[in-house]
Amino acid sequence: MDLFFRKYGEAGPPLIIVHGLYGASDNWVNIARDLSDTFEVYVVDQRNHGDSPHDDIHDYPSMADDLCAFMDEQGIEKASLMGHSMGGKTAMLFAIRCPHRVASLVVIDMAPVAYHDLALHSHIAANHAKMIDAMMAVDLDRMETRAEVSAALATDIGSERVRMFLMKNLTRDKNKQFVWKLNLPALRKNLDAIMDAIPMEEAVEKGGLKGFPVLFIAGERSDYIRLEDHNTIRKLFPTAEIVSIPNAGHWVHAEQPELLKKNLRFFFS
Repeated sequence: MDLFFRKYGEAGPPLIIVHGLYGASDNWVNIARDLSDTFEVYVVDQRNHGDSPHDDIHDYPSMADDLCAFMDEQGIEKASLMGHSMGGKTAMLFAIRCPHRVASLVVIDMAPVAYHDLALHSHIAANHAKMIDAMMAVDLDRMETRAEVSAALATDIGSERVRMFLMKNLTRDKNKQFVWKLNLPALRKNLDAIMDAIPMEEAVEKGGLKGFPVLFIAGERSDYIRLEDHNTIRKLFPTAEIVSIPNAGHWVHAEQPELLKKNLRFFFS
């Protein structure tokens, strides 16, 4: 799959940033530009998101394959990887499959575990299904303004902040009609796969991955990385550092960008 990407910086080693569910490369422009004095930064749109192609399949093996194909196409033999949420799992699985192509790994607010099987996280899966269903239910052909779309979503998505984030995926086609950039039917059909753990048993049995530095960044107010997940993380990445960003939820890069940049700078230095 030929992924859409944005590139910042010309000097330094490559860094690839991979967004999360409902995200896109433009969500990470601020962070990418900040790091472009140190890295040649590539920010990709994952399949079924942004300006990348749509496909009926949406699972971590496929997304890891997309990342590998992207690196091959760009002539990148080895790169630092940074992934948020779903993008974090994509990056982790790529690291398991191709550790020789990873210079360092940063995972933002995501553990390698399954979320739909955990009681604490059951509301997360339910909310995702509810959000996708709400977006699919909006009759965009009848919508003339973004305010009308927001109002239509408000019945099922009460948070204005969440609605504004989701509506970053709203654009107009050649006929000036609103359309979603997201492949919502594929995301809905594959939601269980998106909530799955990444296959890590073989890597853990071999003692985990130790050939490159690893940083996990959690949002203090998020429950995506729990204390009990630290053990699983360190089984897979025995040398991993795990830090928490205060006053941040799941979207750390939007809520505390300066603190995130500070932690990234410290890690990469």
